[in-house]
Amino acid sequence: MNIVVTSLFVEDQDKALRFYSETLGFVKKHDIPLGEFNWITLVSPNQPNGTELVLEPNAHPAAKEFQQKIFEDGIPATMFGVDDVQKEYERLFKQGVRFTVEPTEMGNVKIAVFDDTCGNLIQIAQPL
Repeated sequence: MNIVVTSLFVEDQDKALRFYSETLGFVKKHDIPLGEFNWITLVSPNQPNGTELVLEPNAHPAAKEFQQKIFEDGIPATMFGVDDVQKEYERLFKQGVRFTVEPTEMGNVKIAVFDDTCGNLIQIAQPL
C-alpha cells in the first residue's frame, strides 16, 4: 500500500497554488474544475510521479474550524522533508515567508515552521 494523495485545507485555492508553486517550488500536476472549486494537486519537481498534495478548499465548517484551531495552537498542518533546513529557511525568508519557528535542532532532526499564507503552519524537516 502506498500514499498516493494527501490533502491540505486552504482558504483560497488560487492563492495557495501560487504560494506552493511559485514560492515553495512544487509543480502543478492537476487543475480540474469541479463546480465551485477545482481539483488541484502538486508534486515535488524531484518526484513528478510521487505523492500528490491536494489543495483542498476549507469550505466545510468542520474543515475551517480544524484548520483555524491547529493554526492558533501552533501545530503544523503537514511536514515536508528538505535536504538542508537552514538553506531552505534562508531562501524562503528572502522571499518574505514568515517563520514561527526558526531552524532548530530537536534530537536527530532539524526543523523550521512557516506560515503558508493560506491558513496553515508548515514544518520543514531535515534528518541529522
